[in-house]
Amino acid sequence: MTDGKRGFMDEALAVERAAAARGEVPVGAVIVGPDRRVLAACGNRTEELADPTAHAELLAIRAACAALGGPRLTGCDLYVTLEPCPMCAQAISFARVARLYYGAADPKGGGVEHGPRIFHQPTCHHRPELYPGIAEAACGKVLRDFFAARR
Repeated sequence: MTDGKRGFMDEALAVERAAAARGEVPVGAVIVGPDRRVLAACGNRTEELADPTAHAELLAIRAACAALGGPRLTGCDLYVTLEPCPMCAQAISFARVARLYYGAADPKGGGVEHGPRIFHQPTCHHRPELYPGIAEAACGKVLRDFFAARR
């Protein structure tokens, strides 16, 4: 992994920690444009917005599309601290994200390498390049600490 990729995941980790501090399930997402400029950095806001679709990935996709002025993120990379759920995986496909880098696997709620494996379905419109396990230990620790504090 190059320093650039680790740097973008470090930014996603910072957003993940901020989500935890707000009492949200800690997930952070960063979208990087083809020019390697950060277009969006968002954390979960489902509790704050009372919106079950306010996942970090969806908020980041919306913000990045607004920044680019269109519904597609062709050539863009998404860095997210947790394996996207099926809803987010489908949105990633629809947005035409080029590369998906994620940290911790999610055997219970994931939709990429677990559960329905959205990108492997014949009806999937677009399949991003996948890079799982980026800073996996650090990403998973934030989640484990968050849930341990609530038990």
